[in-house]
Formats: sequence, structure tokens, C-alpha cells
Amino acid sequence: MTPDNDMIDLFVIGGGINGAGVARDAAGRGLKVVLCEKDDLAQGTSSRSGKLVHGGLRYLEYHEFRLVREALIEREVLLAAAPHIIWPMRFVLPHSPDDRPAWLVRLGLFLYDHLGGRNKLPGTRTLDLRRDPEGAPLLDRYHKGFEYSDCWVDDARLVVLNAVGAAEKGATVLTRSPCVSARRADGAWTVQTRNQVTGEVRTFRARCLVNCAGPWVSQVINNVAGANSSRNVRLVKGSHIIVPKWWSGSQAYLVQNHDRRVIFINPYEGDKALIGTTDIPWDDRAEDVAISDDEIDYLLAAVNRYFKEKLRRTDVLQSFSGVRPLFDDGKGNPSAVTRDYVFDLDTTGGAPLLNVFGGKITTFRELAERGMHRLRDIFPAMGPDWTAEAPLPGGEIANADFESFLNLLRELHPWMPRPLVVHYARLYGARTKDVVAGAMGMAGLGRHFGGTLYEAEARYLVAREWAQTPDDILTRRTKHYLHLTPAEQDAFADWFAGSDLARAA
Repeated sequence: MTPDNDMIDLFVIGGGINGAGVARDAAGRGLKVVLCEKDDLAQGTSSRSGKLVHGGLRYLEYHEFRLVREALIEREVLLAAAPHIIWPMRFVLPHSPDDRPAWLVRLGLFLYDHLGGRNKLPGTRTLDLRRDPEGAPLLDRYHKGFEYSDCWVDDARLVVLNAVGAAEKGATVLTRSPCVSARRADGAWTVQTRNQVTGEVRTFRARCLVNCAGPWVSQVINNVAGANSSRNVRLVKGSHIIVPKWWSGSQAYLVQNHDRRVIFINPYEGDKALIGTTDIPWDDRAEDVAISDDEIDYLLAAVNRYFKEKLRRTDVLQSFSGVRPLFDDGKGNPSAVTRDYVFDLDTTGGAPLLNVFGGKITTFRELAERGMHRLRDIFPAMGPDWTAEAPLPGGEIANADFESFLNLLRELHPWMPRPLVVHYARLYGARTKDVVAGAMGMAGLGRHFGGTLYEAEARYLVAREWAQTPDDILTRRTKHYLHLTPAEQDAFADWFAGSDLARAA
């Protein structure tokens, strides 16, 4: 860890996907980096997305061709870098004669297939919903559909793995440590953090400050750094609901609602479905975001417009909402606001401040790389671009072939039930060996808390991934909370509180 009185190169504020991506990229170029996050990694927007690595099919309608092309290229870069947490998914788009004409939809899908130089994923095909099995759960009035490719991602793990990658390159990662002040002095930044758990205050001297605070980016500019910017973000709430999965097959669905917005209906955690998202202007505190009854009704209505099986409020198992910090381009319709990102480099007083506005999960790596390009004059000796060819931690899988890796893992651990092998492989990939830590049988994994949660995994997450609370483990590092009963979750929390892990965290 860099001593507080040493000069560092880059101080990054924000432990979401952009901040973690910037920290990893910069550390890999040989820069001394510190990242601070006021809560847990990915606790804000970056764990509350639609969990897709995608080009953004609907952005074509707003003529965002460059953004879509760049996102489609990144889709395959990320698929190769993290095949354990990112995998292909096929999306079925039933055509409704009441909405966009079929020829326009097919044209959009043609562009989507070809804009980004697609290599690994299969292209679009037309479906006869009366015959093809993908049409079985849909209402009989939908005769024609299309099927295209995008990718699924475990969004919170994507953030954590970038932070792990940054730390392995020498970066210091501070969670639950908000930046309480940052002031220019003698051509550098003096930055203070305060740990919310211990109260410890730390002071750093940094050559450059990078503001990746997401929904709080303007607050950091104005209140923390005492600076100004002519740019701003527009906060838009997006909500999702989780229900039991009611159709057969691994395909997802994309449906158009009456207001021409599209809703994703995706398989989730095996036996569940994730439905979203809404787009609603948000003017309150980002910390207070929550789904409304109207949003639940909106999402249910969108599904029930297309499917034979009707969902009810009682089917909603869980919900979550996030605030997307979109760059404010002046568009009135929240759905039309660009998902692109913008940099604002302020060099007043000789100490640079790079503010990051907007962005989306799919383009985080490119955003980080281009952000470092903006700092070339400040760090002329930094290393070259490197992340496009580098696997994320756990993604060191031969030929990015997850199925072959999974089979190998099963051979190496014949004593382990298949669901547990799949769980470890999907979350930890090539790092599964570190989670298992030499165990030769189930007893070696320690206490079983229910589902696929064993003590060994909890210990790994505290030791290697900055988990400090049961919620860090159950909700963000994993999705065990969806598979454990309330009693099992309480039992895990009680064990955690009484264990040496609570003190270590």
C-alpha cells in the first residue's frame, strides 16, 4: 500500500464500473493509483443495471450509430475477457403490427448485425412464432418474430473484478471511504478520505484527480473539489422486477410497450426472470431511489400484453432501482437521452481534474482507455493501451471456452455437486481454485448455509474482494439472497457477525 505521505499519480473517486475500470487501466500502465468508494463496490448504479453487455438496439432509433458500433465492438472484447461472467444470450423480439413496422425492425437488426464487425455471436433470424418453440409462451395473435444476439453480464462482479485487477497491478482500493475533501495546492491535489466504519482519516497527495462518482459527479465537483464545470448529468431512474421464470428455453424476450419503449424479459439465476427497465426522471437523492407501484404495474402490463401466462403483483419476488447518470444533452425524453460519455478536463491551478459524465456498462473499458488518452500529456511516461487483450481476473480460460473449462473443473473436483461447480465457475472462473483453497471434499468447504453458499466462499470474498458485511456477500459479490430463505439469510448474518470475518472485514 502506498504510504499516505507519498505522491501518487492518480486518485480515482467512485467504485462503480467506470472508476474501477479507470483504476485498473491506469495501474496497468505503471501509474500509482488509489481508488476510493463511499459505500461498497458497485453498491450504486453499477449493480442495478439490466445486466447486459449490448450495443443498444433501440439507440439506432435515435441515430446513435457511432455509440452502437463502439458498444458492439466492445461486446466481443468483453466476452473474450470474462467468459465466466459474460455469456451470449439470444433475444426474441415478437413483432406487433400496432408498433414499428416489420421492415423497420428487420432493417435495424441488419444494421445491428453488421455495424460492429460481429465475429463470435450468431446473427439475426426470422421466426414463425406459430411453429418455432420460442413462440409457444406468446399470445396467438403474434405470428412473426426475430431473434438476435447480445450478451449477459453479472454487473456487480464485473466491477469487483476490475477492482481486483487494479489491486493486482498495485492500486490501493478503499471501500466505505468517501472522499471528504480535495484541494489543489502546489500543483497537486491534497485528498482526504474518511472510513465510515473505523472513522480513520487518510490524506493523499495526487498529481491528478479522476471523478467517476456517477450520479454524484456534480456533487464531487462542487462540494468536494471546489471546482466548476459547464457540463452536468441527468438522473434517470430505471427499475426492474424479479419473478419466477414461466417459459421453457434459455432465450430472453424483448417486447415493445404501448409508449414505444422496449422491455427486456431475461432468464435470471436459473429459475427466475428479470424484467425491466423503466426510464423516469429522478430529481431526489440517488441514495433514496426505489421502485414505485406505477412502475411495477407498467412492467407487468408490458409482459401481459404479449404472453399467455399473466403476471400479477403477487408474482414479484424482488425489485431493484438504480439511478443512471446520463450526460445531459438537452433531450426532453428520458429514453432519448444519450448513453454516451463525455470527459471534462480541468487543469486550473496546474493540478488536473478529469470529470467523467455518463457512460454505460458495455463501454466502460473503452471509456477508461480514452480517459487515459486524455491524460497522456500529464503522464508522458505511462505505459501503452493494454486492456483490450487482457482477461479480467478469473477470465484466464483457454480460448475463452467456458464449457470446456467447466468440464475440466468437474474432473478436478469429482466430489463437488454439479450446481456448486457451475456456481464457482460462473462467479470465479479460473480463480475457483483459490475459493476452494485445496479442499478435497465437501467438509473442506466449511459450514453450509443453504443453496450453494459455503463458508469457504464467504472467507474468500472477505479476504480477496473487500466484502465487509453479509449484504456485500449475498447481494453484490453473489446472488445467494435469491436462493436462501429468510431464515437461512438470518443464520448466515448471525454467523458472520460472530465470526473472525467480521473483525477481519
